[in-house]
Amino acid sequence: MTAGQQSAGRSHRRYEPDRRQRLTEVTLDVIAEHGVAGTTHRRVAAAADVPLGSVTYHFASLEHLLTAAFTHLAETAAATFDAQMTAIEPGADARTKVVEAMLADLVDNQRSAVLAYELYAAAARNPQLRVITQEWMDSTRRSLQRHFDPDTAEALDALIEGLILHATLSTRPVDPEKIRDSIRRLVPEK
Repeated sequence: MTAGQQSAGRSHRRYEPDRRQRLTEVTLDVIAEHGVAGTTHRRVAAAADVPLGSVTYHFASLEHLLTAAFTHLAETAAATFDAQMTAIEPGADARTKVVEAMLADLVDNQRSAVLAYELYAAAARNPQLRVITQEWMDSTRRSLQRHFDPDTAEALDALIEGLILHATLSTRPVDPEKIRDSIRRLVPEK
C-alpha cells in the first residue's frame, strides 16, 4: 500500500473552530429525540459525526454537556422573546402581540417546547439546571415588563408557560380564541 492509499483510507481531521458550539446544538437535537435520560456523550458524538474523544474533550461530564446545551436553549429562546416584545410599538395592544408571538411559537416550534420541558424535568432534580430556568424566567419577565407591571408580567409568564404546556401535550388542536380569552382575563383592557 502506498502512502497516498494509507492517507486516503484514514478519516481526515476536520478543523472546526466552533466545534464546542456545534456539539452544544447537536446535544439539543439528541435531547429532542431521546430525552435527557437517553442523552450520552456517545450518542452526541454519533449525531455530530465526531470521535467520542472530541465530545469528552469539550465536555468532561454529561452534566457539563447538558448545562451548555440548556444554557444555549434558554439564552436563544429568551433573546427571541425579547426581540418580539421589543418590536411591540408603544401604545399597541401588547396583549394581542403576546398572543400572536405565543401562537407562532406553538405552530413553528414543537421541538422547542419539548426541549423546554426536558429542561424543566431535569431542573427539578439538578440545582445547576434550576439556575438556568430561573435566569430564563427572569429574562422573560423583564421582556414582558416592557409592557406590563412586574406582578402582571410574572403572572402572564406563568400563564403563557401553562398554556404552551397544555397546547403541546393536548391531543386536540390549539384554539387561539381560548388563548386570547385567557390572556384577556388576566390582563384586562386599559
